[in-house]
Amino acid sequence: MLKCEKLSIVIDGRTLVRELSLELGEGELIGMLGPNGVGKTLSLHTLAGLLPPTTGTVLLDGEEMSRLSRRQVARRLGLLLQDDAESFPATVSDTVLMGRHPHLGPLAGESATDCALADRSMAAMDLRDFGHRSVATLSGGERRRVAIARLLTQDPAVMLLDEPVNHLDPRHQVAALKCFRERANNGAGILMSLHDSALAMRYADRALLFYADGSWELGSTSAVLTAGNLELLFNTPYRQFDSVNGTSVLLPD
Repeated sequence: MLKCEKLSIVIDGRTLVRELSLELGEGELIGMLGPNGVGKTLSLHTLAGLLPPTTGTVLLDGEEMSRLSRRQVARRLGLLLQDDAESFPATVSDTVLMGRHPHLGPLAGESATDCALADRSMAAMDLRDFGHRSVATLSGGERRRVAIARLLTQDPAVMLLDEPVNHLDPRHQVAALKCFRERANNGAGILMSLHDSALAMRYADRALLFYADGSWELGSTSAVLTAGNLELLFNTPYRQFDSVNGTSVLLPD
């Protein structure tokens, strides 16, 4: 669904990402982890076609990203920005419905089907009673849920998520991640950045680690998310805690 080959990102002479090769498949959720400033956000923007790579290519459904129009991309791929929290004076309902714009023809309005999709997305993000509210009156976490609902309403086959649970309380973190996991189970391809290895282990199929020297590691969560790798990644000790039911979690020590 989304593929990059030997993708490198160099900023001011510093190589943030060195020759990344990645294939995001149908029904797959990949968790991306790395320290601040390592290039996760720039990588997501590059994979979304917003920034050109220093070297390498990005393919969306087998087509070179640079040859597609932004509308063509938006019909297939959705990007959740790290701080995508709208504050202009529009209602929650109108903001969530903006997700349908890539699918509408010139001067066309939203159909009943579009509105129903927006309603389901709002319900999934616990916004059912927020439709009439101005986005400008919402808290940071509520605005984050609006941004996620808008992306769900866009309904792209490929989702790139930059810290999707940023600003969310634990209940809404779990709700959002369960929603993304369900989307993947139904065929979407999802790549999301996270700082919490426990959440990545619970919801992701594979993990992509970005190290400070521009190197990277990709593999199954069980193989890649180890105490040694996380200690090297974040430059802080990690310890594994095992539960009686056989599950384990890695936490900073």
